[in-house]
Amino acid sequence: MVVKHIVKLSIFLTAVTVLSGCQKSSPPATSDSIEVVIGSAAPLTGPQSHLGQDNANGAQLAIDDANQEHIVIQGKKVHFSLQSEDDAADPKTGTIVAQKFADQKVNGVVGHLNSGTTIPASRIYSNAGIVQISPSATNPKYTQQGFKTAFRVMANDIQQGRVLAQFTSQHLKAKRVAIIDDATSYGQGLADEYAKNLTGVEVVAREHTDDHSTDFSAILTRIKGKSADVIFYGGMDAQSGPMVKQLRALRDKAVFLTGDGGCSTEFAQLAGDAANASFCSLPGIPLDKMPKGPDFSSRFKTKFGPIQDYAPYAYDAVGVMIAAMQQAQSTDPGEYIKALSTLHYNGVTANISFDEKGDLKDAKVTVYEWLQGKKTPVEN
Repeated sequence: MVVKHIVKLSIFLTAVTVLSGCQKSSPPATSDSIEVVIGSAAPLTGPQSHLGQDNANGAQLAIDDANQEHIVIQGKKVHFSLQSEDDAADPKTGTIVAQKFADQKVNGVVGHLNSGTTIPASRIYSNAGIVQISPSATNPKYTQQGFKTAFRVMANDIQQGRVLAQFTSQHLKAKRVAIIDDATSYGQGLADEYAKNLTGVEVVAREHTDDHSTDFSAILTRIKGKSADVIFYGGMDAQSGPMVKQLRALRDKAVFLTGDGGCSTEFAQLAGDAANASFCSLPGIPLDKMPKGPDFSSRFKTKFGPIQDYAPYAYDAVGVMIAAMQQAQSTDPGEYIKALSTLHYNGVTANISFDEKGDLKDAKVTVYEWLQGKKTPVEN
């Protein structure tokens, strides 16, 4: 009989251990504390996982900083935690993640990374009344849908496309341009805005690929015969790195230009020496020119390693969300969203305030040149 009791007790303790392992590590809320969960949605697997993890790390650093401040709302101590989910840069998976956050009634969401996942997910957040702040989705449609819950903390593609087009004609003095995009909401959207804003420049080719391909020899061979001065690519680094490498292997001397999706350290690693004298754009001013940029960069690198692209924006997305909670003295999205509409927040990337659509006011865009594996701001 004693043996049976011991066996039963062992099984019970094992079950308790397994169940407790599935729970969040956050301390339980008490009568004098509030537990706030902020969701982070980005690709954590697949070819864009380095960018997704960069976003998650930026958001986590902001969460850690907020907890060190011992924030009090309505007389109660607030503990913040981040729930990071993998949307695989896939629109369908993105909506599944969004519904999961809605069902769990998270206090807000930072994400998604891609426009193609952000836009369909935004309807779910709107229906659930959950504030969504994207640190990296640039397609204008995201904030043009009229959802009061949708915000972003960086320039959109209307602004970015205009800057890239002006750079093409005024700085590069190009007369003939070929355009390629990855047929996603982000890549094709940016390419469309770029083409729309070109003046005095002939578009000699318009090609499409997808966001999974790595062999672009057929497209580039067709373009080579068009004698383009510039080849613009709308898409991510997983494609733009191999693309420029294959371009140089064909001895095509056209200048390679892309947007923020190809402005990461991963692009330079994938492209190797072929990255030299290529150009890309990033929303915002260079990190080392931002008042809080050097400090953020140092602390982030110490904890997580090199910044890929959007980590500072994910950090600010969390920061502005928490600042709105403090101003509203509420962690309820239905309450603090009112503060977001009027808030002026001194972030790492910018002094953040939103227009009536949820877009960043006075958004800046910087063009960079790649030289010896490093990107340097181009002085216009």
